[in-house]
Amino acid sequence: MPTVLVVEDERDIRDILRRYLERAGFSVLTAASGAEALRLLSACELVLLDLGLPDIDGTDILREIHTLGTLPVIVLTARSTTEDRIQGLELGADDYVTKPFSPHEVVLRVQAVLHRYGGSTTTTGPKSYGDRRLRIDDSAHQAWLDGAALDLTPTEWGLLAAVSAAPGRVYSRYELVNRVRGYEYPGYERTIDSHIKNLRHKLGPGGADIIETVLGVGYRLALRQDDPS
Repeated sequence: MPTVLVVEDERDIRDILRRYLERAGFSVLTAASGAEALRLLSACELVLLDLGLPDIDGTDILREIHTLGTLPVIVLTARSTTEDRIQGLELGADDYVTKPFSPHEVVLRVQAVLHRYGGSTTTTGPKSYGDRRLRIDDSAHQAWLDGAALDLTPTEWGLLAAVSAAPGRVYSRYELVNRVRGYEYPGYERTIDSHIKNLRHKLGPGGADIIETVLGVGYRLALRQDDPS
């Protein structure tokens, strides 16, 4: 039974999310402040995070969560502009829900994010690409380039895992949104370019040669997969 931490300063919203999540089979922790949330992070498998907290800005909590590893986060916020959504996603959020929202929709999004994190059933070892330059371990959600571990956000990891599933195949932005997010969501296609840019930066000076842009279409992994040895 996964534990969801609901970080929200409005009691009515906390209570209704708790009821819906518990009805769906989740264990639920709640926090009304950023300070309380930080104390509970180690006890949960996913965070529902309101950005408008009274003591600590939610974006600062997002940054703190990112330093802890790959704990999935769904942002809850009244900040509805595209720029706000992009900022939250670039800071490592897995999804973004704007208030007012349907509690049932939030539950579905929680299930989708947790499915992506636990959905891999492969038991094989890491795959390698480009004469072992790039190595990817799907089951461990880890990747290495030239022997150095890559520090990727959950979205960056999802993009790398998606394009590496079929090296050379061109994935449209729409496809990548659905593969990384788990469902269609208008407006997310624009954010893919930002995440690809960040991913390429972490891949080093040759990042654009590893993940290539196909103008007017999308992106592909330019490295060939190595034969198993």
